[in-house]
Amino acid sequence: METIVALLSGFLVALAVWLMLSGNLLRFLFGLLLLSNGINLAILAAGRLTAGSPPLLGAGGALPAAQMANALPQALLLTAIVIGFGLFAFALALTIHAYRTFGHLDVDRMRLAEPQPPGPKAK
Repeated sequence: METIVALLSGFLVALAVWLMLSGNLLRFLFGLLLLSNGINLAILAAGRLTAGSPPLLGAGGALPAAQMANALPQALLLTAIVIGFGLFAFALALTIHAYRTFGHLDVDRMRLAEPQPPGPKAK
């Protein structure tokens, strides 16, 4: 099971990098979303995926002989999901504002703050 999740996580990260390098701001945003989901999936797989054994012990309970899922990655993932959603909502608002300002989402044409390259000099 961990192998399938690891392969899926790697595929999501590779697809995210491809989208982020495309040069379109909306594709970059979806790549950022896929990247956070792929990393969250990798962290979940690192904490062991075991079915039927909860990651909690009763009061005064000894360690069980069977493997259990680690509760720390699961708790970190809940925090990462909330932070990732907030980042996505903020970046989506910036993308909408950029589209309204420039009329396009091509990042190569969004050079308002950068100096213009020198052109051919007129004689």
